[in-house]
Amino acid sequence: MSVKIRLKRMGSKKNPFYRIVVADSRSPRDGRYIENVGTYNPLVQVDQVTLKEENVLDWLKKGAKPSDTVKNILSDAGIMKKLHDIKLADKK
Repeated sequence: MSVKIRLKRMGSKKNPFYRIVVADSRSPRDGRYIENVGTYNPLVQVDQVTLKEENVLDWLKKGAKPSDTVKNILSDAGIMKKLHDIKLADKK
Protein backbone atom coordinates (compact mmCIF):
# COMPACT_ATOMS: atom_id res chain seq x y z
CA MET A 1 0.00 0.00 0.00
CA SER A 2 1.44 3.33 -1.08
CA VAL A 3 0.64 6.16 1.32
CA LYS A 4 0.60 9.83 0.30
CA ILE A 5 0.26 13.08 2.21
CA ARG A 6 -1.96 15.29 0.07
CA LEU A 7 -4.62 17.99 0.02
CA LYS A 8 -8.34 17.24 0.38
CA ARG A 9 -10.51 20.05 -0.97
CA MET A 10 -13.21 21.40 1.33
CA GLY A 11 -15.27 24.58 1.30
CA SER A 12 -17.76 25.87 -1.23
CA LYS A 13 -17.50 26.82 -4.88
CA LYS A 14 -14.84 29.52 -5.45
CA ASN A 15 -14.03 29.42 -1.73
CA PRO A 16 -11.53 26.58 -1.33
CA PHE A 17 -10.20 25.34 1.98
CA TYR A 18 -7.94 22.31 2.20
CA ARG A 19 -7.24 19.61 4.76
CA ILE A 20 -3.82 18.00 4.69
CA VAL A 21 -4.49 14.27 4.97
CA VAL A 22 -2.63 10.98 4.88
CA ALA A 23 -4.35 8.68 2.39
CA ASP A 24 -3.84 5.57 0.32
CA SER A 25 -2.66 6.69 -3.12
CA ARG A 26 -5.44 4.68 -4.80
CA SER A 27 -8.27 6.47 -2.98
CA PRO A 28 -9.96 9.51 -4.62
CA ARG A 29 -8.80 13.04 -3.83
CA ASP A 30 -11.77 13.83 -1.61
CA GLY A 31 -12.43 10.24 -0.56
CA ARG A 32 -11.24 8.04 2.28
CA TYR A 33 -8.20 9.03 4.26
CA ILE A 34 -6.21 7.54 7.11
CA GLU A 35 -5.51 10.62 9.24
CA ASN A 36 -6.05 14.38 9.15
CA VAL A 37 -2.71 16.09 9.89
CA GLY A 38 -3.43 19.75 9.18
CA THR A 39 -5.23 22.48 7.25
CA TYR A 40 -4.35 25.00 4.54
CA ASN A 41 -6.29 28.17 3.69
CA PRO A 42 -4.96 29.90 0.55
CA LEU A 43 -7.52 32.74 0.56
CA VAL A 44 -6.09 34.87 3.38
CA GLN A 45 -3.30 37.40 2.71
CA VAL A 46 -0.61 35.20 4.24
CA ASP A 47 -1.45 31.55 3.59
CA GLN A 48 -2.79 30.10 6.84
CA VAL A 49 -1.35 26.65 7.61
CA THR A 50 -1.85 24.55 10.73
CA LEU A 51 0.01 21.25 11.08
CA LYS A 52 0.23 18.44 13.61
CA GLU A 53 4.00 18.39 13.34
CA GLU A 54 4.64 15.18 15.29
CA ASN A 55 2.10 13.23 13.23
CA VAL A 56 3.48 14.54 9.92
CA LEU A 57 7.05 13.62 10.90
CA ASP A 58 5.88 10.18 12.03
CA TRP A 59 4.20 9.48 8.68
CA LEU A 60 7.19 10.78 6.71
CA LYS A 61 9.51 8.49 8.72
CA LYS A 62 7.21 5.56 7.90
CA GLY A 63 7.63 6.30 4.18
CA ALA A 64 4.62 8.42 3.22
CA LYS A 65 5.31 10.53 0.13
CA PRO A 66 4.04 14.14 0.12
CA SER A 67 2.47 15.60 -3.03
CA ASP A 68 4.33 18.49 -4.67
CA THR A 69 2.12 21.16 -3.09
CA VAL A 70 2.26 19.56 0.35
CA LYS A 71 6.03 19.23 0.07
CA ASN A 72 6.25 23.01 -0.52
CA ILE A 73 3.97 23.67 2.47
CA LEU A 74 6.07 21.38 4.69
CA SER A 75 9.30 23.02 3.48
CA ASP A 76 7.95 26.48 4.33
CA ALA A 77 7.01 25.20 7.81
CA GLY A 78 10.51 23.74 8.32
CA ILE A 79 9.35 20.13 8.65
CA MET A 80 11.33 18.81 5.68
CA LYS A 81 14.54 20.19 7.23
CA LYS A 82 13.72 18.48 10.54
CA LEU A 83 13.14 15.21 8.70
CA HIS A 84 16.47 15.58 6.91
CA ASP A 85 18.27 16.26 10.21
CA ILE A 86 16.61 13.22 11.83
CA LYS A 87 17.69 10.97 8.95
CA LEU A 88 21.28 12.27 9.17
CA ALA A 89 21.34 11.66 12.92
CA ASP A 90 20.08 8.09 12.45
CA LYS A 91 22.91 7.30 9.98
CA LYS A 92 25.59 8.30 12.49
